[in-house]
Amino acid sequence: MTMPVEKLPEEVLALIFRDLPLRDRAVAARVCKAWAAAATSSAVWHDTSVSCDCELEYLLPPYLSICLDHVHNLRLEYEPSKEPSRRAATDLLTALAGRSPGLRGLRLECRGEKPLFDAGHDILGAVRAVCGGAHLLRHLDLRRLPYTLDDTVVLRAARDCPELRSLFLDNHALVDSVRPSSVLELLEACPQLCALGLHLASLSRPALELLAAPHRAPLALLALRCASPEDARAPPLPDEAWAALSCRHPGLEVELELEPVLPNEAVTRILQPAVPVAVLRLNLSGDTVGPVRFAARHYAETLRVLEVRASASTELHTALEELAARCAGLREIHCFCVVRPSVLDAFRAHCPRLRSYTLKLKREPHPWQPTLVR
Repeated sequence: MTMPVEKLPEEVLALIFRDLPLRDRAVAARVCKAWAAAATSSAVWHDTSVSCDCELEYLLPPYLSICLDHVHNLRLEYEPSKEPSRRAATDLLTALAGRSPGLRGLRLECRGEKPLFDAGHDILGAVRAVCGGAHLLRHLDLRRLPYTLDDTVVLRAARDCPELRSLFLDNHALVDSVRPSSVLELLEACPQLCALGLHLASLSRPALELLAAPHRAPLALLALRCASPEDARAPPLPDEAWAALSCRHPGLEVELELEPVLPNEAVTRILQPAVPVAVLRLNLSGDTVGPVRFAARHYAETLRVLEVRASASTELHTALEELAARCAGLREIHCFCVVRPSVLDAFRAHCPRLRSYTLKLKREPHPWQPTLVR
């Protein structure tokens, strides 16, 4: 006999409710006492995704606020150009700062364009408040925020979040305002940090040396975005420092993203042979052939993903074929220009682990979709 839904155990109801959108959870909580208990239980709210549409501002008091103590990992999405969405996100973060000391992970994502001259003071102030109240925070991801990030966020995390395991600040802002000294203070305060995303200008030789210290937890990922004038002027990080870091952390993967603001000489300074580059994204306004050939010669053992945005040329096609012949461990190749058939043939022949590629033999409507290898 089928059990009536109102008789289902709380544990079963919680499994159902945790997959519901926020709005539907609120509706379920008003059905009866049993559903309310299940809809507000820890199992439902441990990992929570919230999209701050206009309805959220009516859910925060009192329904959502009573559940904040149960939230351990939060993914929060909002639209900065829509005031209700933005206000709801700020209110939720502010409430979280005072109600959820057990928060372990926070990921913020912006949807749509931000208003002109919007510095995001309200959102960033709320993020700092969360860091100040969530002393067990382990993961903070701000890559999808469009604002200039500065020392205040980093220093607050260094002061109040000693358990931090991952921090991503490599967003798409046009200016980098995080000083290397602040990153150094963060690394000294958070010895368990194993994944870090920064703009290149925020990294320094002392930081690489500290990351290679024997007392630190194994470093798994270092993501570096090179897209601002500060990145273009950053002093070179010596090859020997990278070699020492790779020796200390043999499983380290480095992601490099090079943007058009970089002149050729800056690219040459950044691409050091000892960097264990696993992901390389090239979107340069200058020479792209040279970096592709450099990757083929020096990153053959480590490179797993290559993304190239450049104009088609015979030299680029030849460089890609050379890279395919050397990088047998490559898993993804995405080239956003038309290539000759021999380029596609080279990757198919020499890269047995290839699982996805964008290699178009003729122009297609954008956006170009990758081909999955089965």
